[in-house]
Amino acid sequence: MTMRSLGLSIYPDHSSFEDNAKYLELGHKYGFSRIFMSMLEVQGSPAETQAKYKKIIEYGNKLGYQTFLDVSPQLFDQLGIDYSDLKFFAEAGAAGIRLDQAFDGATEAMLSYNSYGLIIELNMSNNVDYLNNIISYQANTPFIYGCHNFYPQRGTALPYDFFIECSERFKKFGIHTAAFVSSQVGKIGPWNVEDGLPTLEQDRDLPIDVQAMHLFASGLIDDVIIGNAYASEEELKALSQVNRYQLMLHVDYVKQISDIEKTIVEKPQHFRRGDMNEIVIRSTMPRVTYKNIPNPLHDNSEEFQRGDVLIGNDNFGIYKNELQIVLKPHKEPRKNKIGRIAKDELFLLDFIKPWTKFKLTSK
Repeated sequence: MTMRSLGLSIYPDHSSFEDNAKYLELGHKYGFSRIFMSMLEVQGSPAETQAKYKKIIEYGNKLGYQTFLDVSPQLFDQLGIDYSDLKFFAEAGAAGIRLDQAFDGATEAMLSYNSYGLIIELNMSNNVDYLNNIISYQANTPFIYGCHNFYPQRGTALPYDFFIECSERFKKFGIHTAAFVSSQVGKIGPWNVEDGLPTLEQDRDLPIDVQAMHLFASGLIDDVIIGNAYASEEELKALSQVNRYQLMLHVDYVKQISDIEKTIVEKPQHFRRGDMNEIVIRSTMPRVTYKNIPNPLHDNSEEFQRGDVLIGNDNFGIYKNELQIVLKPHKEPRKNKIGRIAKDELFLLDFIKPWTKFKLTSK
């Protein structure tokens, strides 16, 4: 697995240089490092197009971004670009080009040996032997990346199972991957329909940080890119705080939570006990680390529900101060309810398998 990063999208044919420059500066402030830039809707001469894109790409390069230009076979014809010479994109300052549509396998493989060292990014949102075909032509695999589509029309983005099947084809070869999340306030995209721009349909209306947590939790996506522009500063900040390498779930605390219980929630490196059960996710090391610290009873009489976070109280013997997350409802007065996993994140509990590492923090 390669290191994971955050990206954003800009659309020079639907926006001004000044607005895009401000957006890139804001993204840089929050650690964003790659740009998706669509060229599918360009108008004007090749010289005019290159100048427009080069100006904003070079600005991004100065801020440390890598820019990937989304292109199609029609664009090559429109701009008079020969597949054997990608000089147009290199002179614009791009790090790579994303092929929105497939060629014949041999072409993609040959493009990966371009003399400018441009990365060739493939469309990941298909479950056919497309990548296998390219690899069979002895492609230069370090220069092959993958990136899913986004879907402006509500109801048309990928279902999760299909997304997994498509992504696994790329990860099998160790290919660097990317997918899109959607800002809830951004209105700019490539087309005149924009119901958000996610890769996954089930994520379309979720908070942007939860969308990213979902993609990273799959273990199949390296880069998460905001598909639409312009995301708010609050969204950029929320994404910057996402743990890219393990789930970090947010807990809404009860009023009676004690200092030791807050410490047990937020300080340890949690992991799910290997001999799992269906009732709770058990993080057992806190009961060892904090075995000598008292934990009086509170919030322990109700029936606990899925997503409740529990800690063993003073009546629980050896299990005092063990942390648990409820998967199935049950009652147990020897456990204190100290909070609840944030509602939008409850579905992410399914990603915590035996030995899975995870972190918890306050909402």
